[in-house]
Amino acid sequence: MGSGIAAHCANAGIPVVLLDIVPPKLSDSERGSKIARDGFASGALAKTLKAKPAAFMHARNAILVSTGNFDDDLARVADCDLVIEAVIERLDIKQALFAKLEKLAPTAIIASNTSGLRIADLLVGRTEQFKKRFVVTHFFNPPRYMKLLELVAGPDTTDEVKATCETFGKEILGKGIVWAKDTPNFIGNRIGLQSMMTTIHLMLERGLAPEDVDAITGIPMAHPKSATFRTADVVGLDTVGHVAANCYASLTSDEDRDTFKSPAFITKMIEKGILGDKTKGGFYKKVGNDIQTLDPLTGEYRAKAGNPEIASATKALGKIADPRERVKKLVATPGPAGEFAWTVLSRSLAYAARRIPEITESIEAIDNGMKWGYGWDLGPFETWDALGVADTVARMKKDGVALPAWIDKVTHFYDNNDQVFDPTRGEMRPRSLDPREITFAKLYKGTAPVLVNRGAECWDVGDGVLALTFKTEQNSLDEHVIKMIHIAVDRAERDFRALIIWNHGDNFCVGANLFAVMGAAMQKQWDQLREMIRDYQYGTQRLKYSTIPVVAAPYAGTMGGGLELCMGSDAVQAAAETYSGLVEVGVGLIPGGAGTMNMLWRGLEGVPEGVDADVYSYVTQTFKNIALAKVAFSAEEGKAFGYFRATDGVSFDRARHLHETKQRAIGLANAGYHPPIPRAYKLPGESGIATLLMMVNTLVAGGYASAHDAKIAMKLANVLCGGPSGNTHAVTEDEILELEREAFLSLCGESMSQARMQYFLQNKKPLRN
Repeated sequence: MGSGIAAHCANAGIPVVLLDIVPPKLSDSERGSKIARDGFASGALAKTLKAKPAAFMHARNAILVSTGNFDDDLARVADCDLVIEAVIERLDIKQALFAKLEKLAPTAIIASNTSGLRIADLLVGRTEQFKKRFVVTHFFNPPRYMKLLELVAGPDTTDEVKATCETFGKEILGKGIVWAKDTPNFIGNRIGLQSMMTTIHLMLERGLAPEDVDAITGIPMAHPKSATFRTADVVGLDTVGHVAANCYASLTSDEDRDTFKSPAFITKMIEKGILGDKTKGGFYKKVGNDIQTLDPLTGEYRAKAGNPEIASATKALGKIADPRERVKKLVATPGPAGEFAWTVLSRSLAYAARRIPEITESIEAIDNGMKWGYGWDLGPFETWDALGVADTVARMKKDGVALPAWIDKVTHFYDNNDQVFDPTRGEMRPRSLDPREITFAKLYKGTAPVLVNRGAECWDVGDGVLALTFKTEQNSLDEHVIKMIHIAVDRAERDFRALIIWNHGDNFCVGANLFAVMGAAMQKQWDQLREMIRDYQYGTQRLKYSTIPVVAAPYAGTMGGGLELCMGSDAVQAAAETYSGLVEVGVGLIPGGAGTMNMLWRGLEGVPEGVDADVYSYVTQTFKNIALAKVAFSAEEGKAFGYFRATDGVSFDRARHLHETKQRAIGLANAGYHPPIPRAYKLPGESGIATLLMMVNTLVAGGYASAHDAKIAMKLANVLCGGPSGNTHAVTEDEILELEREAFLSLCGESMSQARMQYFLQNKKPLRN
C-alpha cells in the first residue's frame, strides 16, 4: 500500500520520499552499502513500476519518488508537509514510529493508513500537540484506481488539519472523501465485509455453488461483474480473511459478529496458500483454456457448472441498463435467484441501517463508501429506495429482520430536490453537494435537445456552450453521428460560443461502426464508403478549424475514431483513466478519420521554425504507434505518446469531468479564440517509404509480422511519407487526407476478404493472422 500511495501522489505531481526498514539479513559488506540498506524501499518502487494494473500513470512519474530507509533517512520527514504511515498492522511498531516522528517532524500532518487499529491506542504516549495534527487516511487498494479515501479524525485533531487532508485528497488526488468514526474497519470494509460474509454463509446454507452466487451478486445486484468470489480472488483471500478476523475479534458487541467468522473451507484455503489471483488460484482457477471452480464441500477444483435456472434468470437481468430497475426485478424474480438476492440484501441493508450512528451519522457516507470503495452502482440506501422503502421494510419485519427505530420515519432516503434523510433528526435535510459535481441531465437547459438525429444529440448546457453527445452503441461513429458533427459545428458557430463533446456510457467512443463499414465493403459500395470516410475526415477537420473552440472530454475506451475526434478538437479535458489508441490495424485497416495526419502533425507542430528537424524520426514513431496499435493506459501516457497535447487537461475525479470540460471551453472562448492556421510539411517521400519497408521486411523475416501485416504497414507508410513525392514539396492536409482515404478504401477491398469480414461480424473481434 505504501508504494501504491506514493505512486498515486507522484501521478498528481507531488514529490514523495518512500522509506522502509533496513533489510534484516544483510551481510557485513552490505550493511555499509546505502544501496543495500535501501533495498526494501527501492525494491518496492521497482515492483510498483512493474505492477499490473499499473500504479503509475506513466513510468516517468517515478522520478518524483525517492527512496531511503528508516535508520538513515527518517530525518528527511522534517522537510515533508504530510507523513503517511503504512507499516505492518502492529500497534507496538506504529507507536514506536510515531514517537520518532513527533521529534523529527514537529509541524507535519501525521497520518496512518491503518484499517483496524484505534486512534486512541495509536496515540498512547503522544503529546497534545501531536494529537492535534494526527489523522487516519485509509486508502483503498489499488490507490490509483479506487476513488474512496476514508478520513478519520481523533478527538483532538484540529479543524485546519481535517480541512487540509480533505482538500489534499479531493482536489489533488481526485479522491471521494468519506469521514468515518473511529470504529473497527471504518465504513467501507465494515459494510462490505458484512455483505460478502453474509453471502458466503448463505451460499453454504442454500447449497449453491460459487458460480451461482456470482451470477446473482454481480451485475444483477448492481454490484461489479466480479461479484463476490471473483472479487475475493482479486483482493486476495488472505486480505479478506485478515479483515474479517479483525472484525470478529474487535466487534464483540456487534449483533452480527458471527457473520464475520470465516467458514472452515476458507480457513483451509488460506492455510494451503490458495489465496486467489496472487497464487494463480482461489475460488476460481484457470486450467488450460478452462476456468474451474473450487467446490466448498470437497476443497477440490471442478468444471464450472451452476444452477441453470439461476443462470437463465440472471442473464436476462444483466441486459437491463438501469441498475435500479435491475435490482428491483432481481428481488422480484421467482425461484432461487430472487430468494437468495432478497435474503442477502435484506440482511445487508438492515445491517447498514443499524450501524447508524455507530460508524457514521450520514446515509450518504455509507452509500459513497460502497460505491467508491467496492464499485457498487448503488449504495445500500440507494438500493433501498430502488426497491421501495415501505414495501421492503414491511417484508423485512415479516421475515424477522431487526431494524433501527428511526426507519419507521423514512418514506425515501433521497428525493428529487437534492435532499437526504437524516436519521439523527428523523427528517429530510438538504444535501451538501459540490456544484462542480454536476450531471449532464442537471446541466442542460430546456426539455428537448437543440439538435437530434438517430445517432446523436446536441444540448444547450448554458453559458453559451453547446454539447454534442452520441446515442449509438458504445458511442460508435456511424453516418448519423458524422452528419451531426457537421451540423453541430454549424449551429455552434451561429448561436453559441463553444462546443464540447461529452458522451455517456462505459466508453467515450470505440471508433467507427465497423459493421457498417464492412457491410458496405462486402457489397462493394465503394462510392458510398468513400463518401462516408471523406465526411468523417472533414468532420474532424471541421472541428479543428471551427471559428469557436471545441473541447473533447474522453474517458475510458477512446479508440480509433474516438481518438481521431479528440485530435480534431482544439483542446481535450481527459479523465485520468482514459485508454486511447489508433487501433484500426487490428481489423486490417489504417485510421481513416484524419488520425494518421493529425498524429504526425501534432508531433511536427512543436518544432520551432528554423530547426532542421529529422522529420523521418517523427514519421517513424507515428508509424510505430499506429502499426503496433499502441494503447495508452492513462491520459498521462496518452500525452507521452502524442495522442493528447501536453497542455490538455486531466480530470482526476470523473465527478468533476463535465464541469472542468465546460470551463475549459469557456476559458478558450473568453481568451479571444482564433482557429489554427493550416500547416504543410515536407515529408520523407520515396526514401522514407523504402526505409520503412526494410523495417517491415525484417519483422516479417523474423516471424514477428505476417505478409498481411506488411501490406497494411506499407499502406500506412505511404500516407505518413506523403506518397513517393512527399519529399519534393510541402505536403498539404488535403493531400494527406486523400492518401489516407485511398489507403483505407483499398484495404477494405484487398485486406478485408469476405471470410475475414464474416468472422468479425459473427465474433465481434478481428481474425488474427
